[in-house]
Amino acid sequence: MKTIHNSWKFLAVLLLLAFTVQVSAQDDGPDRRPVKETFNSTLLIDQQTNMLPRKGGLEFIIHHRLGTMENGIKDLAGIYGASNIRLGFNYGITERLMVGIGTERINKFTDVFAKYLILQQKRTGMPVSLSYMLQMAVDGGNTADFGTQYEFTNRFSYFNQLIVSRKFSNNLSFQVAPSFSHFNAVDSTHWNDYLGISAGGRFKVYGEMSVIATYDQAFAFTAMIPSSQKETRMEKLVAPKPSFGLGLEIASPTHCFMVFASNAYDIVPQLNMAYNRFSLFNEGLAKQLHFGFNLTVRF
Repeated sequence: MKTIHNSWKFLAVLLLLAFTVQVSAQDDGPDRRPVKETFNSTLLIDQQTNMLPRKGGLEFIIHHRLGTMENGIKDLAGIYGASNIRLGFNYGITERLMVGIGTERINKFTDVFAKYLILQQKRTGMPVSLSYMLQMAVDGGNTADFGTQYEFTNRFSYFNQLIVSRKFSNNLSFQVAPSFSHFNAVDSTHWNDYLGISAGGRFKVYGEMSVIATYDQAFAFTAMIPSSQKETRMEKLVAPKPSFGLGLEIASPTHCFMVFASNAYDIVPQLNMAYNRFSLFNEGLAKQLHFGFNLTVRF
């Protein structure tokens, strides 16, 4: 019995030694764990982020834009003005893939999209996260708006975007996102294709309250236009203006609420890129700004 008792003691010492060596190796080696919660939501004002719902998770999102502030107290800084709303749902298929659907009131655009997390930032090694978003929208406007040569495919538009994001610290996160937008049918003052660049960030100021900011700018992409048409169409082109957003975000495990001011009125991304006409620099500030809010509810 004494021999057996000593054997158990010897085995216990070996197990303890092995565990100590393993822990020491982990402490000394690089930390390859993924960086969590680069942002608090799948949205940053009007931009998509690298974040996804958890696998099997469902999100309900309300986007709301008030009218412009130009009438001041007469319509309570846009509360009584014409508002724009988008209602949407997001669903996490896997930990790296999500799908979403939504519809916007003013433009009657219904959109479906997918977002895939290609690379995830690690504590050591991979310095950024990389996501790809592909979206398709259908214009639900009147058939007469599409002219005499109407086809159903004229209603379709598309948005592609790569999202490069980095969490620099527990307080600061930033992202840059190049994009490409395509419209199957446009009027004579617009192009079918636009290249865009977006940037956004958040900075935590207290607890789960953060200051958030975004910037978007698009440029007409003329490579697909026949040379014989370029000069004529360039004379009619209405170039899109950059859009800015600045606000506050309050997050919890089940909700994320953003309130902000922006010079962009549209909510569907390709519309914001191609059709934003509100310039903060050339016209009165109050005529261009809208108050807005986003509410994300997680199930």
